[in-house]
Amino acid sequence: MINLIFSSLYFILPAYIANTFPVLFKWLPLGAPINKQLLGENKTWRGFYTGYFGALIVLFIQFYLQKSGTILAATLLNYENINLFLYAFLFGIGALTGDLIKSFFKRRLKIAPGQPWIPFDQLDLVIGSLIFLAPFYVPAWQVILTVLICTPLLHLGANWIAYKTKLKKVWW
Repeated sequence: MINLIFSSLYFILPAYIANTFPVLFKWLPLGAPINKQLLGENKTWRGFYTGYFGALIVLFIQFYLQKSGTILAATLLNYENINLFLYAFLFGIGALTGDLIKSFFKRRLKIAPGQPWIPFDQLDLVIGSLIFLAPFYVPAWQVILTVLICTPLLHLGANWIAYKTKLKKVWW
């Protein structure tokens, strides 16, 4: 069970990091909204390029950990046989596209920016990444289920830390 949880979270880590990079790198340029009317003012071009680079950094680290033999049992992907730039797009842009689509529906439902929409606020990045990955790799159903169960808990914990460190204005 512990191995399943670790390998599942290790697998989805590029999407998790892609989702956090836009918050961590708010100071970088191109912070203009993609479409303020449809998506709100918090969905920016900066979010997409920082998310991509966040996923790419994680994939390179995972590649080197696998190549060095440091982490083998937990890997679901063979990082030496995939195109890391493509997978950074699939994980990173997939995660942020999931978030973008969720924001579109939040605006249509008149849910204010920053207001919670559970469980969609927590699962959008996972669903987006898994959809983008599907043509190239589909993990076992146990991995998908584990990620879907663990992500909301991790997401709320990460948001609470970001709130306490003043990176976010709300704890959710």
